Formats: sequence, structure tokens, C-alpha cells
Amino acid sequence: MFFDMTYVYFVLPALFVAMLAQIRVKSVYAKYSKIPNIRGITGEQAARRVLDANGLGHIRVERIAGNLTDHYDPKEDVIRLSDGVFASTSTAAVGVACHEAGHAVQHALEYFPAKLRMAIIPATRIGSTLSMFLIPIGLILAYIGYYYAVTIAYIGLVGYALCAVFQLVTLPTEFDASRRAVTAIGDSGFLNEEEMTGAKRVLSAAALTYVAALFVSIMTILRFLVLISNASGRRK
Repeated sequence: MFFDMTYVYFVLPALFVAMLAQIRVKSVYAKYSKIPNIRGITGEQAARRVLDANGLGHIRVERIAGNLTDHYDPKEDVIRLSDGVFASTSTAAVGVACHEAGHAVQHALEYFPAKLRMAIIPATRIGSTLSMFLIPIGLILAYIGYYYAVTIAYIGLVGYALCAVFQLVTLPTEFDASRRAVTAIGDSGFLNEEEMTGAKRVLSAAALTYVAALFVSIMTILRFLVLISNASGRRK
């Protein structure tokens, strides 16, 4: 959308950071997914024990196809673990499984950032969709001289900004789920000290991808602000 030097200055560096974060999480996950824990606990077993310890026996743990597709679905009351986590005894699998169980615990305890994230999903989807049309339409009309067209672009920018708000709220939610995972692993003794280090590295690497995603959104917003400001200046 409107490739120009502002894209190079603002968005490309952010995308590079996001790419590095993705490479990092895949590298760390690949390393620790090959190291089995000494107790032979699978990802499914770890998630199940964390759920049961928190009185969440009604939540199912199921397998889902793919790699790093693990997630907790609060609507279905199910944790879905990827092929590389569900039956794996790796330290990475235990860390990821307990992280998803941490999300289930958040939901049960009505953890506010998690509730807020769920609440703004509809508005985020609508805002993201509208911004794809309103921002370029507003900029084009503003550049060719329509006085109020820049307002259309600003409305679209507000819609896009909801994505950044969603990602901002996601950060404490993900960090807290990882904290709960580490606590659960330590309390239950799933992993020894060396294995725990590996699980923490996997979770930390995953957290960086959420930080990078927020960074991309913020830099994109700044770029659009520059474009809209330039369009506004042209019509004066």
C-alpha cells in the first residue's frame, strides 16, 4: 500500500526485526524440541496436569496438525497442541503445553488483559478491514484535491490503530501465561533445572515475536501519519 521511501524508513526496519524474531523462535524451538526431559512427560500430560491442578478438569487437550499451531480456545474449552508438542517429551513441548494451560487458567480466573483482548477482537477485525480501504482512498482523494478526504484516511488510521491496541494488550497476556507456565513446571517438578532453562528460552523467544509484531504496527502507524500529513499539506 503506497510503496515509497516512508515504507523504507519506517516499515522495512520493523519487518526486519520481526523476521529476526521469527528466526530466533524457530531456531530455539528446533534446538530444545530435540532434547527430551528426563521424566518422559509429554506435552499433553504436562498440560493435563496443570489443568487438573487448577480445577480445570473439564478442559480437553487435543492434537492439532501443523507446527507451532498450539493455542487455547476458550469458546470450545480445549487446548490444542501441535504434532510436535502433543506427544513429544521434549523440554520445548512441556514449556509450550504449560504456556497454553496458563492461558486456560487466565480465562478461569478472568485475568483482565486476557478478557480485554477477547472483547476487542471484533472491533479489531472490523477496524483492520476498513483501514485497508479508507486509508488509500482518503490519501488518493486528498492528493487530487478533495478537501475533506484526509478525514477519511484518519478514520481508517484509527481502525488500523486498533490492531496495535490488540497487540499491546496481547503482551501482558502472553508474558503472564509464560510466567504461569514456569511456576507450574517448577511446582510440579516436570523438568529439572537444566531442562527448565531450555523451556524458559523457548517461551522467551516466542514472547519476542509478539513484541516485534507490535513494533511493526507502531511503525506502520507512524508511516501513515506522515503520508496523511503530507497529503493534508498538499491541499492547503
